[in-house]
Amino acid sequence: MPRQRWVVLVAGLIAVTAGCAVQYGAPFLIPALRADGLTLAQAGLLAGCPIAGLLVTLVAWGAAADRYGERRVLTLGLGAGGLVLLAGARLHGSVALGATFLLAGAATAAVHAASGRLVLGWFAAHERGRAMAIRQCAQPLGVAIAALALPSLSHPSATHSGLPLAVAALGGGCLAATGLALALVRDPVGPRSAAGQLPGSPYRSPTLWRIHGASSMLVVPQFVIATFSLVYLVDVQGWSAAPAGRLLAAAQVGGAATRLAAGYWSDRVGSRLRPMRLLAVATGVVLAALAAATLASATAAAVVALVVATMLAVSTNGLAFTAVAERAGSAWAGRALGVQNTAQNALAAATPPVFGLLIGVLSYGVGFAVAVAFPVLACLLVPVGDEATGVGAAQRPPVSDRREGPRERR
Repeated sequence: MPRQRWVVLVAGLIAVTAGCAVQYGAPFLIPALRADGLTLAQAGLLAGCPIAGLLVTLVAWGAAADRYGERRVLTLGLGAGGLVLLAGARLHGSVALGATFLLAGAATAAVHAASGRLVLGWFAAHERGRAMAIRQCAQPLGVAIAALALPSLSHPSATHSGLPLAVAALGGGCLAATGLALALVRDPVGPRSAAGQLPGSPYRSPTLWRIHGASSMLVVPQFVIATFSLVYLVDVQGWSAAPAGRLLAAAQVGGAATRLAAGYWSDRVGSRLRPMRLLAVATGVVLAALAAATLASATAAAVVALVVATMLAVSTNGLAFTAVAERAGSAWAGRALGVQNTAQNALAAATPPVFGLLIGVLSYGVGFAVAVAFPVLACLLVPVGDEATGVGAAQRPPVSDRREGPRERR
């Protein structure tokens, strides 16, 4: 049983990585889209289409995971997304590409609801921070893969036509991950534990809403950096796309490491929200340094700050997801994680076009400076007081529990 839960976690990690490469990798196609004649704002709008697709289906996928189990939802959504991308690779024009990304994002949204519930079902409270951190490494790893592959694949050459190959590669990755998930992912079985579950809806108190709000604020700087870092290095710093992609891929791997460290930290201190607030403060400080260095044309300092900001901006996601799942309990986890993802991705979808317009009219330095406001707002929203006084902590399984009973198969 201990071995199986780690196999399930790794298979889920790979599945979510493939989905995240689709959902959050589109910004690395911006140089190719601009070469096709699109403005930065138009390319940013296309880059936000997969995230916009998520918004339509996240809660529905979460409810389906609560009802039918994670394995079915994970494989159905990821497989459908892969087929959509392979079909879309044969189409032409920005409208067709946008529709393909919308549909692929809507389908692959399933990976977020299903994989988060697997962590809640298979892992006990004292190890859930680390387990969720491993699962949440999928997002920076997916972005890292996209940063390495998409700039080169989307560049036309004598052997391939550019964008269609990049889109097809994303689809192939989804289908490969679908097969792995189908073979290895298993829903936990056994008596359902009541630990960590509220009577009725967990949304009767403001705690979950505040966690959703804080984590949504932290998504904005994350997606400002993820969307515009490549084009910033190309346009402002004079890098070519391929080495810039390699640097950002390495930074995303560093982001995965910060998520792991944050999860381990939260297990050690018995808190998800205190580390989340401190990391939000650190993110704001580094973003301010990036804005200042960019406005002052301090090239080396700006590149260093960009790399550090890339790593820190993603560090809090696992903490927020763990706090939401524990607060909601297994009966509500799928829906609560669906709401969590919807709130985050609503702002994530709006970030590329809004900041693309802002940067286009003003400058990258101003855009980075505006992004500093969002970690500040997050610090104000994180409900640390609830957790410290037991209002939030009382709803979680006690840390002394060695294992929460797996969920009953429906």
